Amino acid sequence: MSARTKARKRAIDILYIADVRQITIPESLALEAQRAANEPARMASWLYAREIVDGVVDHRDEIDELIETYSQGWTLKRMPVIDRAILRIGIWEVLFNDAVPHAVAIDEAVEAAKILSTDDSAGFVNGLLGRIAQTAPTA
Repeated sequence: MSARTKARKRAIDILYIADVRQITIPESLALEAQRAANEPARMASWLYAREIVDGVVDHRDEIDELIETYSQGWTLKRMPVIDRAILRIGIWEVLFNDAVPHAVAIDEAVEAAKILSTDDSAGFVNGLLGRIAQTAPTA
């Protein structure tokens, strides 16, 4: 597993924990920062995980609006928590991280959904991110 894939998983964990524990994302990020400080072997994935989470926080309103717009009949509150986290990261990578090609961002999100969520989630994530990527500048 690449360092970036590990970082995406850590970012998913941070967003998921914030949602489930009903704490702010910065609070969840601080908890993970404490863990990272005590586990130097995980440092390689920590920097990109933090960049992802910071980016999601900076653009959260826009990202959530896009999820609501493109999810066709699903509200954010109705979605599985893990799917919200995966979609927020995928949208941030597609729209706000020029270093990641759209196809890579979508593939990583779909793979995460296959592993971490329901049987239907991978197709949902793929379709939603694909529609958003069509409206984005090419990376």
